[in-house]
Amino acid sequence: MIGHAVVVGAATLLVGLAAAVALRSLPTVRLQLVGLAVLAVCLPLSAVLLSGWVMFHMGDDVKILAVSAASAAVAVVAGLVVAGSIAGRIDRVRDASTALAGGDLSARAPESGPAEVSELAHSFNEMAGSLERLFDARRELVAWASHDLRTPLANMQAMLEALEDGLVEPEATLPVLREQVQVLSVLVDDLFELARIDAGALTLELHDASLTGLVETCLRGVEADARRRGIALSADAAGDVRARCAPDKVERVLLNLLTNALRHTPSDGTVAVVVAPLAGEVQVTVEDTGEGIGAEAEQRMFDRFWRGDRARSARGAGLGLAIARGLVEAHGGRIWAENRPGGGARVSFTLPAS
Repeated sequence: MIGHAVVVGAATLLVGLAAAVALRSLPTVRLQLVGLAVLAVCLPLSAVLLSGWVMFHMGDDVKILAVSAASAAVAVVAGLVVAGSIAGRIDRVRDASTALAGGDLSARAPESGPAEVSELAHSFNEMAGSLERLFDARRELVAWASHDLRTPLANMQAMLEALEDGLVEPEATLPVLREQVQVLSVLVDDLFELARIDAGALTLELHDASLTGLVETCLRGVEADARRRGIALSADAAGDVRARCAPDKVERVLLNLLTNALRHTPSDGTVAVVVAPLAGEVQVTVEDTGEGIGAEAEQRMFDRFWRGDRARSARGAGLGLAIARGLVEAHGGRIWAENRPGGGARVSFTLPAS
């Protein structure tokens, strides 16, 4: 009897392992779940019937078969219900992914069901949202780039036609043409810089640099503009604060933030730069006493070609803050904007400390 039990147990184990391997080759999750339900019922049922034949010599085989068949039917039905439920939710995620692949960027999967399926749907929805934002940004990029390239080109075309018709003198037109070429050059350079940042091809030559000295250099660069606007400049640094950075890139970020702050600060206002060492990094803050920033600007001011005030920002292409974010993140830092408690705006970024 013991020997027969060992044989039955070993045979059941081997058959179960072979069937489990075979189930993995089924083409769909639904078929695998159904096969698992059938295996979970048939394998124990076979062992029970075989053991009953040995124990009772099939004297009570009808009763054993009836009870076992009823239990097996219930288990199979339950397995099919569970398999259908899980497979149905997976099908809905598949349908959403098919719609997304077909160009429907608004496709989303229902985040319901078992934890694993719900997490899968949630991850898919986050990916779909990111793709939708990416495509929106690309459309916006193409639209604004086309607009900002077309304007100076149209101006140059008009001036060249006026020259050809003898309506203007070359001496009066050349400076304006040179200015328009400069506008185009800056825009193309900014787009090229963004492309390098996106491609991860930006090369940084890192040095231990004095941020205090960089701040002083940048303040001197905008001093004439600040004096013309009647805006006071100030700097606050705790001694000679140093950071591990590419000085030319940090200078570009800081000049962009200072120019933006001056543009949004009224006369008799103040623009200040604060440099503060933190644990393992250095924080640089540019704050002004202007009108502050709105909720939308706080979320989108670092997006490409986004301009909160079209009229006041008409001179820029809306790429400066996007480039600033890319340069800061390339250093391993972060950049953010917020309103000052006393009024005005504050834009801060971090760099790794020396």
